[in-house]
Amino acid sequence: MGLVLPTAQVKTMKLLVTGGYGFIGSNFIRYMLEKYPDAQIINVDNLSYGSNFKNLSGVNTERYKFVKGDIADYTLIQRLVEDVDAIVNFAAETHVDRSIADPHLFFRSNVDGVLSILEAVRKARKSVRIIQISTDEVYGEILDGSFKESDRLNPSSPYSATKAAADMICLAYHRTFNLDIVIARPTNNFGPYQFPEKLIPKTIIRVKLGQKVPIYGTGKNVRDWLYVMDTCEAIDLLLKGGGSGEIYNISAGNEFENIEVVKMILAIMGKSDNLIEFVEDRPGHDVRYSIDATKIKREMGWKPKHSFHESLRRTVEWYVNNEWWWRPIISGKILHSTPWKLKW
Repeated sequence: MGLVLPTAQVKTMKLLVTGGYGFIGSNFIRYMLEKYPDAQIINVDNLSYGSNFKNLSGVNTERYKFVKGDIADYTLIQRLVEDVDAIVNFAAETHVDRSIADPHLFFRSNVDGVLSILEAVRKARKSVRIIQISTDEVYGEILDGSFKESDRLNPSSPYSATKAAADMICLAYHRTFNLDIVIARPTNNFGPYQFPEKLIPKTIIRVKLGQKVPIYGTGKNVRDWLYVMDTCEAIDLLLKGGGSGEIYNISAGNEFENIEVVKMILAIMGKSDNLIEFVEDRPGHDVRYSIDATKIKREMGWKPKHSFHESLRRTVEWYVNNEWWWRPIISGKILHSTPWKLKW
């Protein structure tokens, strides 16, 4: 077990959240500000395509500060590290299709950016806990059973390869320089404020617009779905008591084929399955992801609190009722049926 911080210390902790205008990052900032009245958060975000000022609309408090910048900007990160006790690194390029079309941005953000954070902390004059947000995709596909944290990494896409590289660098810095690092590997997240290129919001929005819903291949690819607020709680627990140098899988056991998820959304929206349109599968498409979350449940006492079906219904309702949020950011490219073929 690693450093366990007293509750009072956590409440007054100064956090640097990278990528805080993204999907999970913005939900995490809301979660922490609401849960801890004395929490102070600095959000650094480069405002790339997946970031959105509206993700934190209504967050008006002196305990929150935004700094525009890139995590690969070492000088900036070095300055910000001096003012915080912990870093939660959400900042990343995350869309597999885009990584197939143009891998370069993924290496800059997901590898160089992480190295910048680690170097800034290594040279800081105090201890700073780092929570590196990884992904279940670093393990690659598994047809039977579930991956444990000790299993070897076998990434399939440029995206997951860069995330795996970042994990290895983090573990190396923990061992060589004794940095206080915890790696979190959540499975597929869903919920409000998720960028429309992802499966669930993309399906909802295309149905709302009266468009067909594209499904790769046969739609039999299996994913485990985790509601974003359950992820936020898990990360909070890891901040307080995760073992330094340890890896934690975060999953809910909600495994469904992609076509099943789409059909659930269509049913919630009162639409026919006739809207489904099968399209060419993307290269290297993993058949099934599955990770074992026994470790975080046993050590941290974490378990998902939100049921999949109710959370999915709530998510559908959020997108249907908040066109003001997604209308300005959608485009033909964002909602494209085979985005991995496009030039980004």
